[in-house]
Amino acid sequence: MTTWGFIGSGNIGSTLARLAVATGHDVVMSNSRGPETLAGLVAELGPRARAATADEAAAAGDVVVVTIPLRAREQVPVAPLAGKVVIDTMNYYPERDGQVPELDEESTTTSELLQAHLPSSRVVKAFNNIFYVHLGELARPSGAPDRSALAIVGDDADAKTTVAGLLGEIGYDTHDLGALAEGWRTQRDTPAYAALYTADPQDWSKGSHRVTAATIAVRAAEARRCRDV
Repeated sequence: MTTWGFIGSGNIGSTLARLAVATGHDVVMSNSRGPETLAGLVAELGPRARAATADEAAAAGDVVVVTIPLRAREQVPVAPLAGKVVIDTMNYYPERDGQVPELDEESTTTSELLQAHLPSSRVVKAFNNIFYVHLGELARPSGAPDRSALAIVGDDADAKTTVAGLLGEIGYDTHDLGALAEGWRTQRDTPAYAALYTADPQDWSKGSHRVTAATIAVRAAEARRCRDV
């Protein structure tokens, strides 16, 4: 049994928490508004869930998911995450997050920014390129013929092994795209972004679509940065 800590309990965080609880894990949820605002979600999740502050969730989690707007990344607690595996789901939306010059000039990635903020943690990027509804719909048991894969990146091999194991438990295969510096390959407006998992890329409400590791590899290889053009 693993305890998942969540810094952020929005669409992705709550969906992941449901998948984790369904496979027998404990979850500790937090958000920016305080534990009392999570009473409804915790009641829905059941006895394996509790609400806490961000610092408490960071301290309690064996693995901690950071799933907040990128603009709030520097509010992530540092000390309680030392030595821990941290899963980063963040994407860069300038219209929401404000301009980040390093990302605009493509000299770094969102996960490298989080890793710099958490120098003693082991950051792995995951779950950033799938719509939360499809994340919930596509989970399948190991060996299922229609099981999908999710991409990860990270600089620590052991941390990636841990995350791959957790993905396997909640219903997904894993495709490793390499180091954190490769995380841009699944960011917004790339071929490996969220439309990949949709039955109809023009209307995400029409359901989800299985994606294999081979498909992720091909689409990620198609991604281009402006500096590569």
